[in-house]
Amino acid sequence: MAPFEGKEGGNPCSVPWLQPRELAPRRAGTAGVMLRLIIYSWVKSKRKKNFIPRQRLTGKRSRRIMPVMARPSAVRRVKSYSAASGYVYQYHFSEVNPARRGLTAGTEYIYLVTADRSAVFLVRIFVRRDALDDWEKRYGRKLTGTEEYAVAKMRLLQAFDEAESPAVAQQEVRVDRSNLEALLAKLDL
Repeated sequence: MAPFEGKEGGNPCSVPWLQPRELAPRRAGTAGVMLRLIIYSWVKSKRKKNFIPRQRLTGKRSRRIMPVMARPSAVRRVKSYSAASGYVYQYHFSEVNPARRGLTAGTEYIYLVTADRSAVFLVRIFVRRDALDDWEKRYGRKLTGTEEYAVAKMRLLQAFDEAESPAVAQQEVRVDRSNLEALLAKLDL
């Protein structure tokens, strides 16, 4: 008996799970309909005399698991900064995490930095939560996430200016009550 031979005489639509949408029985959800249409079009393009569907061989419906494409990695925008010390730093933002330093809660901003384009190091900016809470009480509103990121970035640039060498710039930098107002003044906030 040839494949798909039967009542319809070799028509792939004689297999119920390969029927086109109009002929297929209604089932809940559109995923099953789409899968049947994909398999139907695939079978139609592969019609050969020696093709036997898996259902016919094993009595089970075959499930085709399509490989999922990997997400492309995020494109990082590398920025340059000429520090007062004479070094030119290239940096880009890496990630932000809630963090603690001892009993102090805050937010940690991590930047990847290089001064010579060969050695990359991390610079961690720790923005203390109590400094932001004090500012909120004084001005009656919270800093937005964008404004907090801008404060961390301004502190990074200030750390580049203060560092005598790139090795000194690798130390953790903090935003606290003493420097928050000056950083926000640069941003006109």
